[in-house]
Amino acid sequence: MAVSNFDLAVVGHFSVDTIILPTRNKPFTVLGGAATYTSFAAKTLDASVSVISRVGEHFPEAYLWWVQQENINTDAVHRIANESTTCFELEYSNNLAERTLKLKSKGPAITVDDVPSAFRAKAIHVAPIANEVDYEVVEKLKKCCDILSLDPQGLLRSFDEAGNVSENQIFDHNIFSLIDIYKSSQGEIFALTGEKELKPAIKAIHDIGVETVLVTMGAKGSLLSVEGAQYSIAASPSEVVVDPTGAGDVFMGGFLIEYIRQKESLWCAYVGSSAASFVIEGIGPTFFGKKELIYQRAKDIFEKHVKH
Repeated sequence: MAVSNFDLAVVGHFSVDTIILPTRNKPFTVLGGAATYTSFAAKTLDASVSVISRVGEHFPEAYLWWVQQENINTDAVHRIANESTTCFELEYSNNLAERTLKLKSKGPAITVDDVPSAFRAKAIHVAPIANEVDYEVVEKLKKCCDILSLDPQGLLRSFDEAGNVSENQIFDHNIFSLIDIYKSSQGEIFALTGEKELKPAIKAIHDIGVETVLVTMGAKGSLLSVEGAQYSIAASPSEVVVDPTGAGDVFMGGFLIEYIRQKESLWCAYVGSSAASFVIEGIGPTFFGKKELIYQRAKDIFEKHVKH
């Protein structure tokens, strides 16, 4: 079997998201999941991209077609008979700063058999959303790439019978020994480390052996910690804020593509910030801007905040 080579592979569930926004009279149902947002962002920057995922029996064919139309490889997306697809309901507050997340159904876990035997990517981003990835899978992925990154949001989540989401630390922390780059929200890194301040929380992730740590903070921008130094990354200004869903995942798509192109980490973070500023101008994964505009917006804010 020929080896499949990609710039980026994203591992995690596709989901079906029902998004409830204060500006719309009705909920909006659309393809979701970190696998969607990260892969679409990377493709916008002309990367070759693959997704490793599992979906349920009734996952809409139109969504899979949509992904394929974006020239994202879906050979390792497996439809499982008699299983559900992961579905979430996301309801945003009036100022879009807070959201309530509810799990409506949960798809089958990704297994080592879902990772093709002859598979290679420059970077693999592990982005579970509902406990679908375990240590054994990540261990196999580590052998398939040069750079392994993790967003642990889906490992931290637990769900009650009604689908309400809470964050805990009950998963195999040995996963972090395999990771080169860590990215999460501020709330998630606090939940993971038990710390209440960013500096010790970030240090705790570094102490496990992770080289690069990224913490996203919405409109407040993000933090990059690498080689003993921390940098505040300003949020790129959007023309309008419609739907913040997936912004952190898009940030990571932009960051990783520049990173594998051997750009400085600080610049990579500003490209991530710029890419995220475009996706929130539309609903769901429907708007990612153009490559040239992403780089121009990144350049503008980089020069404003770094060179001056």
